[in-house]
Amino acid sequence: MAEQPSDIEIARAASLRPIEEVAAELGIEAAALVLYGRQIAKLDLAWIAGLEKRPRGRLVLVTAITPTPAGEGKTTTTIGLGDALRRLGARAAICLREPSLGPCFGMKGGATGGGWAQVVPMERINLHFTGDFHAVGAAHNLLAAMVDNHLHWGNELGLDPRRILWRRVLDTNDRALRSIVLGLGGPVNGVPREAGFDITPASEVMAVFSLATDLADLEARLSRLVVGLTRERRPVGAGELEAAGAMTVLLADALAPNLVQTLEGTPAFVHGGPFGNVAHGCNSLIATRTALALADWVVTEAGFGADLGAEKFCDIKCRIGGLEPACAVLVASVRALRHHGGAAKEALARPDPRAVERGLSNLERHARNLARFGLRTVVALNRFEGDGEEELSLVEAFCRDRLGLEAVRCSHFAEGGAGALELARRVRSLAEAASGDEGRRFRPLYPDGMPLLEKVRTIATLIYGAEDVAAERAVRERFAELEAQGFENLPVCIAKTPYSFSTDPYLRGAPTGHVLPIRELRLSAGAGFLVVLCGAIDTMPGLPRRPAATRIRLDRTGRIEGLG
Repeated sequence: MAEQPSDIEIARAASLRPIEEVAAELGIEAAALVLYGRQIAKLDLAWIAGLEKRPRGRLVLVTAITPTPAGEGKTTTTIGLGDALRRLGARAAICLREPSLGPCFGMKGGATGGGWAQVVPMERINLHFTGDFHAVGAAHNLLAAMVDNHLHWGNELGLDPRRILWRRVLDTNDRALRSIVLGLGGPVNGVPREAGFDITPASEVMAVFSLATDLADLEARLSRLVVGLTRERRPVGAGELEAAGAMTVLLADALAPNLVQTLEGTPAFVHGGPFGNVAHGCNSLIATRTALALADWVVTEAGFGADLGAEKFCDIKCRIGGLEPACAVLVASVRALRHHGGAAKEALARPDPRAVERGLSNLERHARNLARFGLRTVVALNRFEGDGEEELSLVEAFCRDRLGLEAVRCSHFAEGGAGALELARRVRSLAEAASGDEGRRFRPLYPDGMPLLEKVRTIATLIYGAEDVAAERAVRERFAELEAQGFENLPVCIAKTPYSFSTDPYLRGAPTGHVLPIRELRLSAGAGFLVVLCGAIDTMPGLPRRPAATRIRLDRTGRIEGLG
């Protein structure tokens, strides 16, 4: 048997369409494109503004069971489904987030899909792309510099140096920067204080960038960024530092959505990059809205498992952006279910029907959680080499008999869109049924007016299966303070480990009876939500023992090796 080519070899061998041809398929005129070479373009924001009154296509959300070392294939399913819908004759587009250099050089080695379900050109998308991440980092760190400059030059606004909330960002995993002291070396170097770095996808500027509807909305949101508190605990915003205008200038070109394509030539909007465990985990709102105005079917994904990405997609992005998904796709794999059933890491590639049976509790909870949002759901059973027929049949029967859902076997990694045709047919049927069912409509999990702590408790008990939440007195007082300051109607964005329903990353399956410990609150007033840090989650990841960076290099011809 011939050896399977690597992802990067498959991507390089692809014959790509000129980006003008990809754009024309969606009715985008050449004058609306800002070209970044032959296969990448941004869409002119003024042209996008003219799409506002067009009818919208159907939006399909792709999410997954709790992530495992075995992999589930959420991004490849998003790409394969988009390709399959296009093969069925639909005008289709997909919407994905931009890869962060942190995971690319840390755990993943790339984030553009895999096999024959990829967005391309994969090397450029994974490495710098159109510079959007750099623009977000520059805008964020400009504000950080202006905060410290304000302290240095007299602190007219009365910021309390002990209560500066605005950290710096870097798009690299670097645990040594989580907590730092800056301003050392005497008065000329500023005011000494404790600070720290987050990874760029955790930046509130990234969240604002991903939720803004146009440049005016972007600047208005940036002006509401809270950088710190006075001694009287009054919030001080970026607008008071007169920073929002310059930040908008840095982000103006980046805000235009990026257009690329899949290996099969399906239009793909890759834009924005908030993480799903520490931020809201969805591609940009402006890219999603643009795609919906141009395509009849738009397939998008939300980060990590459905307890994080899908919950935030529904409760934050859809609430803020006025979106309503037509249906959801819940991605699972037999080998991931083995993991949730207790199989050891070294045994995940071997058939184990009993482990799969035990692991189905994780799939069940995610499926029932999606039903809480009124979403019609189909399970995408992502095929991998080594899957046993008994295991596949077990999952199909469980979904049918216990959950009332259809599980569709998919092989898009190996076959591209052809391997997801049955999934595409089922998605099309579900979405059409949903449009005629007034009794089962999409809805957020909680109302705007619910108290902030109760919103967290609602997610913890209904979505995570927790018994309750735990919060120290200082955290409870901060909840009360935020409500008194007028932030009571914000949705909450829970930051926790993505590897369990609990805050213990080693607790597999569908645990119950656990408690969600709330460690810290971070107000994202510009983005329009409250970040609730739980357990030991960090907003600046560290590198693994052997980072992907150790495998990435140039060969003798100057081509990249080890990416993907």
